[in-house]
Amino acid sequence: MRRAVAALALFPILGGGSPLATLEIDFTKLRSSRGLLQVCIAPAPAVFPDCRDGGGAIKRTIPASSAQLRVTALAPGDYAVAVIHDANGNGRLDTVMGIPREGFGFSRNPAIGFGPPRFTAAQFPLTGGSDRQEVRIRYLL
Repeated sequence: MRRAVAALALFPILGGGSPLATLEIDFTKLRSSRGLLQVCIAPAPAVFPDCRDGGGAIKRTIPASSAQLRVTALAPGDYAVAVIHDANGNGRLDTVMGIPREGFGFSRNPAIGFGPPRFTAAQFPLTGGSDRQEVRIRYLL
């Protein structure tokens, strides 16, 4: 009982912060519904585009057949999304001489040159409430 009272006493202090946000991502132009979508939601350039170094990045794997992802309770801030259509489900982006054989995409659908775009090209602000991003999956081969 004391813990419940203590938690309620802290509620006004904690409630004064920024409201948490929900991000909904739609993946379009998928060639097939086979395999998986490997999704990285990065809050900083250091962890974009692969979520390898932690740093608050969120990594999700979903069936490609769902073509949508909803992430709740995100802190407000700037984010960038990177996704791989891992059609064969081997957990990585397959390439031929450095050229991706599987689909990929980024939030804000920036122009693609050699390699992934910079964080700032895919970056979008997320404030309290809900936001939706459409990520177009691209295939080079």
